[in-house]
Amino acid sequence: MSIEATARQFFEACDTGKGWDACKEYCHEDATFSAQADTLSELNTLEGYADWMQGLLTPIPDGHYELKSFATDNERGIVNVFAVFHGTHSVDGPVPATGEKLAADYVYAMEFDGDKINHMTKIWNDAHSLKQLGWA
Repeated sequence: MSIEATARQFFEACDTGKGWDACKEYCHEDATFSAQADTLSELNTLEGYADWMQGLLTPIPDGHYELKSFATDNERGIVNVFAVFHGTHSVDGPVPATGEKLAADYVYAMEFDGDKINHMTKIWNDAHSLKQLGWA
């Protein structure tokens, strides 16, 4: 399977909230994660991030992505995905349900070692998203 196909399957599983159990087959067991977003500052494994995404769909059960771009750099073994996450905070979660809507731009930069993801960086303005949801 190509790195692009692997990245697509991982992205679909992760961003539909299927958690690590559905994502791990596309990743090295010890795959790392990073983001310059305070909301995700304690996460440093891709397993932790996949499970965080699964949990996000509890207070935002209609959460879904709108894919904008998918780009593969075979020379460097990197796949970049640009998407917009949409949803409404309709179920109590970290705060009582606000009914506010979210449209958050984000990018995943997935780095491969062989045919599996070894590291992923998420580029996301979490402060803007928290404001939209009424959480900040």
